[in-house]
Amino acid sequence: MKTIKPQEWKAELAEFKEKTNLFYAGEMDKGSYKGFSGKYGSYAQRSGKENMLRLRMTAGRMTKEKLSFIADMVEKHQVDLVHLTTCQTVQLHNLKPEAVCDIMEKALDHGIVTMGGGGDFPRNVMMSPLSGTEEEYFDVLPYAEAAADYLMNFINAEKMPRKLKVGFSNGPANVSHATFRDLGFVARPDGLFDVYSAGGLGANPKFGVKVGEAVKPDQVLYYIRAMWETFRAYGNYENRAKARTRYMQDTLGREGYQKAFQEKLEGVYQSGEELTINPDREEITKTGDGSQAEGRWISAQKQPGLYRYHYHPVGGGINPCKFREIYDIIKDMDQVELRLSPDESLYVINLTGAEAEKVQAVLSDGAQTEFETSVACIGASICQVGVRDSQKLLRAAVEAVREANLPEGALPQIHISGCPSSCGTHQIGAIGFRGGVKMIDKKPYPAFVLFYHGCDRQGMEQMGKEIGTMLEEDIPRFLVELGNTVKASGMDFAAWAKETPDGVEKAAGPYLR
Repeated sequence: MKTIKPQEWKAELAEFKEKTNLFYAGEMDKGSYKGFSGKYGSYAQRSGKENMLRLRMTAGRMTKEKLSFIADMVEKHQVDLVHLTTCQTVQLHNLKPEAVCDIMEKALDHGIVTMGGGGDFPRNVMMSPLSGTEEEYFDVLPYAEAAADYLMNFINAEKMPRKLKVGFSNGPANVSHATFRDLGFVARPDGLFDVYSAGGLGANPKFGVKVGEAVKPDQVLYYIRAMWETFRAYGNYENRAKARTRYMQDTLGREGYQKAFQEKLEGVYQSGEELTINPDREEITKTGDGSQAEGRWISAQKQPGLYRYHYHPVGGGINPCKFREIYDIIKDMDQVELRLSPDESLYVINLTGAEAEKVQAVLSDGAQTEFETSVACIGASICQVGVRDSQKLLRAAVEAVREANLPEGALPQIHISGCPSSCGTHQIGAIGFRGGVKMIDKKPYPAFVLFYHGCDRQGMEQMGKEIGTMLEEDIPRFLVELGNTVKASGMDFAAWAKETPDGVEKAAGPYLR
């Protein structure tokens, strides 16, 4: 198996620079540029005056070296907007062409790849962010990293799905949504994987089909290869609207897809190509120093005496200066690193009690309640395909809930997507909103469709029920009223929702249009 090293992508950057210069000179339209630039992990923003750049962080892992590099680039190019994404990547925004090209090239020297960050390519491999540090079936990090290296070989492959998302889960929490990705590896108590395929959120959402049971971890690359072979044979790569693996469930049926995948998997094994892996494991050898730490966002790791700190900037919009602040605090701390989470937050892991207290002092400005950890995509003010500004709605909702002085637990974490693409994962939130438009007296009004009772936990997966449409301006009031109803019950939202299954729909009724 050939592994493409990050620096090897530098040869392809000259064409990106050329096309980017043509676009900003007005000699290439936005649509054509978008179709080209996505391969490099960059898109022009809605204004057409700046670019965004997506830095892949395999399995959500950000080492000190990568953290330091991002801090350097933020300062060098005066980056004023950074977003932590639901795919465990870092998006830099409002970049001029020279900044995009400089960051993209220099990132490769630090093991950060932008190639395939957008477009019809394998996307960032996702993982349960605390794998290796929490109680789990087993640590899936080595296999996620090996899978990511292998998938880079498919960046220039023919007949790829419009996106290929691969995830690894270390336990039932299913934080990485491995049971409904294009390909998902789900850890089992016996140290093996169950494998799911052809799932995904967005238009025509589907839960994955189980295509492998009790699979040895060293065999994961065979399943990746079989995924590609299956899509080449049965995927609708000629119709972009249906060029996703989940549409194969519609044409083949779940049983038919399972059979087709198994046939391709058998073919991969018979080909003789050696794809068995034995990745190195980085053991956490650090031990506690006897100090203890306490705080709302501090929790103990499974390693005795070690802690992690959970930092959730509202809406994933991390202040760019935080990268330097975090680095300066942890640079001399043994084995400390960052893990990005699919809910647009980050963890600082492998801290002693004293170190956790120091990190807490720097990162105390994040979300203060579960509701404030809500998820929102970057939104229509930035994204070309966005319909509504999901970040604006979240800010308004957080402000209204703070003013109402609602207690912790009165509202859950909600999920907001600016369009049907579900980048805000609205379909699996306890409460979700999807951006749209509502026509009233032949006039369009900003609106969101309300979803309720989605769930991503393994064995309990459920797409949220579509309840109806609300005007954007009404949503903060609806949430405050709902929170007050829960508060009056004396329960938290989860307990209240279980006891009052139709409670959210009743509360939403007066606000639906």
